[in-house]
Amino acid sequence: MSFLHSELAQWRAHPLREMLAGAVATFALIPEVIAFSFVAGVDPQVGLFASFVLSIVIAVFGGRPAMITAAAGSVALVAAPLISAHGLPYLFAAGLLAGVIQILFGVLRLGVLMRFVSSSVRTGFVNALAILIFAAQLPQLHGATSATWAMLALGLLVIYGLPRLPLPGVRAIPSPLICIVVLSVLAAWLKLDLPTVNDLGKLPEALPQWMGLPSLPFDLETLRIIAMPALAIAMVGLLESMMTARVVDELTDTPSSKNRECTGLGVANIAASLFGGITGCGMIGQTVGNVKYGGRGRLSTLFAGVFLLVLMVLLKPWVGQVPVIALVAIMVMVSVSTFDWRSLGALVRHPRLSGVVMLATVAVTLGTHNLAAGVGVGVLLSGVFFALKVARLLRIEQQDQADGSVRYVVSGQVFFASADAFIDAFDPRLVQGRAVVIDLSAAQLWDITAVAALEKVVSRYRHHGIKPRVLGLDRQGRALLRRVLREGELAVEDAPATSS
Repeated sequence: MSFLHSELAQWRAHPLREMLAGAVATFALIPEVIAFSFVAGVDPQVGLFASFVLSIVIAVFGGRPAMITAAAGSVALVAAPLISAHGLPYLFAAGLLAGVIQILFGVLRLGVLMRFVSSSVRTGFVNALAILIFAAQLPQLHGATSATWAMLALGLLVIYGLPRLPLPGVRAIPSPLICIVVLSVLAAWLKLDLPTVNDLGKLPEALPQWMGLPSLPFDLETLRIIAMPALAIAMVGLLESMMTARVVDELTDTPSSKNRECTGLGVANIAASLFGGITGCGMIGQTVGNVKYGGRGRLSTLFAGVFLLVLMVLLKPWVGQVPVIALVAIMVMVSVSTFDWRSLGALVRHPRLSGVVMLATVAVTLGTHNLAAGVGVGVLLSGVFFALKVARLLRIEQQDQADGSVRYVVSGQVFFASADAFIDAFDPRLVQGRAVVIDLSAAQLWDITAVAALEKVVSRYRHHGIKPRVLGLDRQGRALLRRVLREGELAVEDAPATSS
C-alpha cells in the first residue's frame, strides 16, 4: 500500500511545475537528438520517434523519477557501424536484444555494480559531458554573424537575468521557454537570416507507427551479427543511465531504484525498437535542465516525451521556425549547470590520486567522445589506486622470542597487489637453525595469489631445512587454502589466546 501511495505521489505533486520543467527538457532534446541521429546514420525522425517512446515508457517503468531518457550520442556511436554495414533492420534487432540484456541486468539486481564507480569518476563523467555539450554547440557558431552573436547574448540574458527580476510570478514559467519565444518573435519581426530547426533535418510528419519484429531470418548468422553491438548498446546505455540516476539522486537528495531503472530502460528500448526507433539511455544534460527547473516526479519525464511529439507533429510549422541559436543558448545553460565547478577547487584540497582519476575520466571521454570509455578508464584507475593504497598497509614485524625462535607478525591484507611484498619480507638465510612462526591472526588472505605467496614462503623455509609454523589464519583464509592447495600441503594452527 505504501508503494502504491509513493507511486501516485510521484505523479500528482506540482503538475504545472513538472510539465513546464519537462517542456524545457524537450527543447534541450531537439537539437541533440537530431544531431545524434546523423551520427548514427539514420533519419532524424527515427531518433525523435524513439525519444518519444523512450520517455513515455521510462516514465512508467523507470526507477529514477525526473530523469530524461532519449536517443543518446554514446549509443549512436555504438550503433553507427552496425547500421552502416547491415542496415536499419539489424539495428532494430540489436535494440531488442539489448533491451532483453538490460532487463536481465535489472532482474538479477546487478545495479549494485554502480557502487564501484567512485565519486571522482562520477565528477569526471559530469564534467566531461558538460564540455561535450558545450563543444556540440560550436558548429552552430562557426561563421556566425553579428546578429547571431547578439541573439545568443540576448538568449543568455533572458535565461539568467529574468529569474533575478523582482517581479511577481517571474519564476512561474522557466526562463528557457521565454528565451525561445522572445528570440523566435524577434527573429521573425526583424527578418533575421538565422538557421532554424527546419534546417537541422527532416522532422516527423505523422505519429510513430508500430513496426513489429524486424524482417530478418531468426538464425545463428543474425545472432552473430547483432550479438556484440547489442551487448555494447546495452552496457553503454546502462552505464550512462546509472550515472545520470546517481547525479539526480545527489541533486535532489532522494534515493532511486537502480535495478528498476535497468529493467525500465530495457523495456523502453524494446518498445522503441518495435516502433522503428533507435535505442537510447538517460541524458544527463537534459535531465539536469529538467531538475533545475523543478522536475521531481514522473510527470516531467512523461510530458517531455508527449510535448516532443506535439511539437514535432502538431506544431511543426511553428517549431520549424525556432532559431537554432535559441536552442544553443539553452544548451549553453545546461552545460554550465552540469559542470561541477567545485571540483576545480577540490583538485587542490583532495588527495592527488582522486584528482588524477577525475582528470583521466575527463581526458579519455573528450579524446574518444565516448562516455563509457572515460568511465571505464576512471573505474580501472580507481581500482588500481585503491589496490596500491591497501597493499601499502601490509606490515610484517619480526620478533625474537625468549626461546630463540623467530615470530613474524603479519597485519593487513595479502592479495595480488601485496603478495610480492609479503614474499620479500621473509628470508630463510637470516634465521638458520632457529624455529620460525608466521602469525596471521591480524592478516587476511583474499585470493589465490595470496595463498600461492604463503605456500612459496613456507616452501622456501622447508628448502633450507626449517619447518615454519603458520598460526591464526581466519576462517575465510582457511577455506581458501582448502580450495586451492592439496590436503596436508600446508597446515595451519590456531593462534594461542595470548602470545609473547
